[in-house]
Amino acid sequence: MVSSPSGAGKTTLCNRLLKTDKDLRLSISATTRPRRPGEVHGEDYYFVSEDEFFRMRDNNEFLESAEVFDHCYGTPREPVEKALAVGKDILFDIDWQGAQQLGETVPTDLVKVFILPPSRAELESRLKKRARDPDDVVALRMAKAESEISHWAEYDYAVVNYNLDEAEQLMRCILVAERLKRTRQTGLSDAVSNIISHN
Repeated sequence: MVSSPSGAGKTTLCNRLLKTDKDLRLSISATTRPRRPGEVHGEDYYFVSEDEFFRMRDNNEFLESAEVFDHCYGTPREPVEKALAVGKDILFDIDWQGAQQLGETVPTDLVKVFILPPSRAELESRLKKRARDPDDVVALRMAKAESEISHWAEYDYAVVNYNLDEAEQLMRCILVAERLKRTRQTGLSDAVSNIISHN
């Protein structure tokens, strides 16, 4: 699970990992925010009305949900459970509120990574360079960044995104290390039994 303030590189890093790791699946969030140019329903987000979102929330169809920048976001439960059932790892691209809720929903098998920008000035520069939001939205995102960054210590790992290639390598190291944990290696007990068997 990966979080960061807007503009720190979280989505780009997640996309890089997903392109090259066949056992990694992105959890696609539902949102009530308007679709941006080029975004595809079911690939970038599930774009839903507020009524549909609240219906899903009330029916316990989300693993977590939150309101961010006046729009609602939630992680649909069913696709995540289906992917886990066939042995895939799920990558959650969500904010700190969602991270806290997921920590309560699935506390035993969640790895939390926070992406930090190198500096406040660099964060603002990145937000302006992507030219996706008007100036007032950039200002709002910068105002929220301090609050978001204050939650970094709640995460298992922190990666400072000085440059994308380095940050991507660090993310891959985390992924490998977590997959090698004894408790996550399925079939390991049988393999060890075979090694030490005297038959």
